[in-house]
Amino acid sequence: MDKGLTISEIIDDLRVADEILRRYERLYWLSSDYFYELYSQGLLDNGDHLEDFSEWAGYYKLRLHRLKMFDRLSRENVVCMQAAHEGIRLRQREPVAVLC
Repeated sequence: MDKGLTISEIIDDLRVADEILRRYERLYWLSSDYFYELYSQGLLDNGDHLEDFSEWAGYYKLRLHRLKMFDRLSRENVVCMQAAHEGIRLRQREPVAVLC
């Protein structure tokens, strides 16, 4: 069963992921992008920080996934507004995204 997420939930997830990523970046003095590249290639230490690195990688992937969802919903919203031929009017509303 798919669970839908609202834009607010996506933004909340992004906020939490960003906070945790920043914590690890401060702790290890490395950007999350560079960390994930090294992590994906198996180039990091001998496992001394396995728990930290696993969590860091998980939140990095979550952030990427949520950014992709947010971008897709934003694009769909603009297409719908353009289809109305009334100009683009931003309105406050909560579209739902379906998780894959």
